[in-house]
Amino acid sequence: MLFGLVAMAGAYTGGLVARFIPGTVLLVAFAVIMIAAGVAMLRGRKDTTGTEGDQRLPVVRIALLGMAVGVISGLVGAGGGFLLVPALALLTGLPMPVAVGTSLVVIAMQSFAGFAGHLATEQIDWRLAAFITAAAVAGALIGGRLIAFVNPGTLRQMFGWFVLLMASVILAQEVNPALGAAAAGLTLVAAGMSLACNKYAHCPLRRLIAHSRPAAASGWPG
Repeated sequence: MLFGLVAMAGAYTGGLVARFIPGTVLLVAFAVIMIAAGVAMLRGRKDTTGTEGDQRLPVVRIALLGMAVGVISGLVGAGGGFLLVPALALLTGLPMPVAVGTSLVVIAMQSFAGFAGHLATEQIDWRLAAFITAAAVAGALIGGRLIAFVNPGTLRQMFGWFVLLMASVILAQEVNPALGAAAAGLTLVAAGMSLACNKYAHCPLRRLIAHSRPAAASGWPG
């Protein structure tokens, strides 16, 4: 609730400020943030042996994180899940199913505030919004049922690769199709190598990652 309330204030502010920033600039910046979030999800937490008391974040940190996520969500009209899930899963140590469920509550709160900020200055395509909302609700219900059958670690990795692919799409549309294609190609190659390393014991990437990460980290990837 604390995170959500602060994110609402940030989303409303972002919705008001969005009209002063070119859309291309917003989307490219969002793509960069998505890449960082996707990589963080694939790497996982660097320390997973803390006690339950260590999982409680300071109020100031929660407020700053919520404000940042809210402003970004209000600016680009998206990003709640792409930013909230990594934040909740990596910074607070929540299991992926819990992080997803918690993020949905915060998304609902900040989306309402961001919508209010845009409603004050812009026109809304209500017909399109209703159609997409209906489809999204159906997909959310299906996803909520399927999450019980997916391993949390696998879900985290799938989410990370999906975020990277979506960032590639944005780069292709807003910067250059060749750049987006290159980013998508690198993502697919990396995903294939990750899958191979999970299945086969002799994997050079596993040794490379082991040398580049702290000794406390374990597993591939993350």
